[in-house]
Amino acid sequence: MAPVSLLLNVLWILVGGAWMAFGWLVASVIMAITIIGLPWARAAFNIAIYTLLPFGSRAVNRDQVTGAGDIGTGPLGVIGNIIWFVLAGWWLALGHVLTAVIFAITIIGIPFAWAHLKLAGIALWPIGKVIVPA
Repeated sequence: MAPVSLLLNVLWILVGGAWMAFGWLVASVIMAITIIGLPWARAAFNIAIYTLLPFGSRAVNRDQVTGAGDIGTGPLGVIGNIIWFVLAGWWLALGHVLTAVIFAITIIGIPFAWAHLKLAGIALWPIGKVIVPA
């Protein structure tokens, strides 16, 4: 990890990134408890880790990385993302957007606001995404 990414990740955790990662972890645990939500639990857990350390990584479609489609990037993935949006995606995205607005008030907070907006997009449609180094 580059020194700038490391510094931004430490600052991110100190100014509230851990709180949003905790929200993703809670969503993951709730989905895992329901048993039916296990496919979403894995995606939420991976994004919880990404939310904890967002600088130096990025989320991309899995078929771009592997070069082949799979269940998560096909029609079943779309259905899964719709179900995710209804159950958990909208409130996680809302939390990221509200936090981004607060950070965008100051010039120093703009990188953190931008990271929250990227995470809000992922919160709406996480199935079929994979986290890769930037």
